[in-house]
Amino acid sequence: MRHRTELNPPSRRRFVAGAAAGLFGVLAAAAPSGALGAPSFEQWRATFKARALRRGISEATYDRVMNSIKPDTAVYALQRAQPEFQEALWQYLNRRVSDWRIITGKERATEQRALLDRIEREYRVDRYIVLALWGVESSYGEVIDNRKYMRPVIPALAALAWGEPRRRAYWEAELLNALVIIDRGWGDPREMIGSWAGAMGHTQWMPEVWLNMGVDFDRDGRISPFGRPDDALAGASRYLLQRGKYSQGEAWGCEARLPSGFNTRLADGKSYRPYAKWAELGVTRADGTAFTHPGHQVRLAVPVSGGPAFLIGRNFQSIYSYNPAFSYALAIVHLADRIRGMGPFVQPFPGSERTPTLAEVQELQKRLTARGFDTDGTDGRVGRDTQRAVAAFQRQAGMEVDGYAGLKVLARLRQGG
Repeated sequence: MRHRTELNPPSRRRFVAGAAAGLFGVLAAAAPSGALGAPSFEQWRATFKARALRRGISEATYDRVMNSIKPDTAVYALQRAQPEFQEALWQYLNRRVSDWRIITGKERATEQRALLDRIEREYRVDRYIVLALWGVESSYGEVIDNRKYMRPVIPALAALAWGEPRRRAYWEAELLNALVIIDRGWGDPREMIGSWAGAMGHTQWMPEVWLNMGVDFDRDGRISPFGRPDDALAGASRYLLQRGKYSQGEAWGCEARLPSGFNTRLADGKSYRPYAKWAELGVTRADGTAFTHPGHQVRLAVPVSGGPAFLIGRNFQSIYSYNPAFSYALAIVHLADRIRGMGPFVQPFPGSERTPTLAEVQELQKRLTARGFDTDGTDGRVGRDTQRAVAAFQRQAGMEVDGYAGLKVLARLRQGG
């Protein structure tokens, strides 16, 4: 599970590239964020050792891991930085429920059928939800060991535990959890790379989740979110079941169609009613099919005025528990449905574009590369480098700069810019 500080994507889109922000980042990276007179890292490390030993971490493990590390103070700037690109909800969904993720998800469903069968029997979580979570969190494991995007976790957590006073207790606890993992022989600090906040592996576990929700599903004697996906996917399923209260056989919900003149105050996203009650109010499935479980309780949400409506059940909330953002949970359930073979949303979001196909994204990347913009490959996956390349092209072409690799940018590239 990832560390999150922002719960929903802002509705306004802009590219953040201010000189003042850059200067602040440099200064923030140079020193801890505590007040003047804070202990040096060496002093803090010596004091923290007593806590580690009380936790049961061996002195040998602590000395081996902590005595040679240098705190990764660059995380201070990363923690405080504004996102480079602020996405509308439709852009957020299009990037995560991309053609590449749908196609690759279907391939993984076939390749990992036996594993998914076992996980579904053990934890009763829909395999397509598990696949979607894997796809969104790490592109099906493609980026978990890519040091261009990931960084060593122990130096990052050590820097945060030492020099970030606002959530010091949290960071200290996660560093202790990581040291317990190493002490148990489940992880090696050289292999433990992840986000600046310490999320790791196929399903981006924080150390606490690794320690308490992890499962040795491949029966190799250790629990790890790296390597084979068995432990990570089983552990994520266990998380959804035990902490998210996932309910077997219950759908996450569906896209809904509201009748003309519908009282939109009922779309508060909070009030649960049975599907049958919503049907009495004139609400139907957007695809025109009947509600299969009229007694299941769901709530109505319209996240963007004028956009699609959704009836969402308790399994949607289960996914929300993994990362508390409505946009994230909606991306997971929609990707799951697309891998399953269902179609896109019926009602478009205001001002949206359709999701580009894999071939269109690849063409966009190739055209950008030919113009000298670095997309870090032309495989149809849109990562940070492709976004930055798009933003640079948009700026050069006099377009709105939002970094979104969509059809408008492709059309301009085809026109010669």
